[in-house]
Amino acid sequence: MVDNRRYHFSAGSLIWIFPGQVHQLVDRSPEAAYYVTVFRPDRIRDLHASGQYRGMLEAFSPTEGLLSLRPSSGQFQMLRQTMAELCAWGNGPGSAQPGGDFGLTPGFRFEHSDPAGLNAGLRHLGLCAWRITEENKQEEPVPPLHPAVLMALEHIRTSDPPRRLPELARCCGITAPTLSRLFRNEMGISLNRYRNSVMLTRFMEHMSRGRPTMLESVYAAGFGSYAQFHRVFREAYGKGPRETLNADLKNNT
Repeated sequence: MVDNRRYHFSAGSLIWIFPGQVHQLVDRSPEAAYYVTVFRPDRIRDLHASGQYRGMLEAFSPTEGLLSLRPSSGQFQMLRQTMAELCAWGNGPGSAQPGGDFGLTPGFRFEHSDPAGLNAGLRHLGLCAWRITEENKQEEPVPPLHPAVLMALEHIRTSDPPRRLPELARCCGITAPTLSRLFRNEMGISLNRYRNSVMLTRFMEHMSRGRPTMLESVYAAGFGSYAQFHRVFREAYGKGPRETLNADLKNNT
C-alpha cells in the first residue's frame, strides 16, 4: 500500500518507492520472495550528468501513485541473477543459504565481505533497472481507498491493542458486515488478517528493544495468548517463531 492506494503485484514485478512515499507491505503469499535495494539520493545525483539517466533524478521525489512494471522474462531473470550473485560474493552471515527468509530477527544486518564490489554491483544493477523501467513503464492509475477503509487502517495502526471489527465499525460509522466487505474488496485480505500483520510487526519491533522475552513481546504486540501468536506467526512465515528466529540468529553468527 502506497499513498493510501492498494497495489497488487505478481511474480516478476519491479517496483520503485521514492523518498516521502509512505508504504506498507500488507500481505504476501507463502511462496513470496523478493530483493530490496536502497539507493541513497547522493548516488542518484551522481548520474545527473548523463542525459540517459536524467529521468531518474527527476523521479527521485514523492509522486502520486507508485512506479511499477513487469519487465520481460529475460530482463527479470537478468536482474534476479545479478542480485543473487552480488549476495553470493559476500560470503557474509546473511548469505548463508540462498532463498532463506533472512531479516526476521530484530536488528538484522547483512554483512558483505566485499563492500566496494557490492556497491559497484548495485550501481550497475540500479542503472539496468532504470533502463528497463524507461522501456516498459506504463501509467496505470489506482483510485484511493474508500474513506471508511482508510479510517479503519488508521485505527488499527494507532490503537493499542489494534481494535477489532465491531469497535472499528462503530468508529467508522458503518455496520460491521459492511466494513468487513469493503475492507476485503479494497485491500484484498480480511480485516482480521491485516490486524494480525500489524501485531506481528509490533512483536518484531518490541523484540528489538532491550532484551525482552518472547512472551513479553507477544503480549506487548496485542496478542491475547501465545497460542494465538504462534498460529498467526506460522500462517505468515510457514514455520514456528522459535524455529524461524533461532535460524535467523544462526545466520548472523
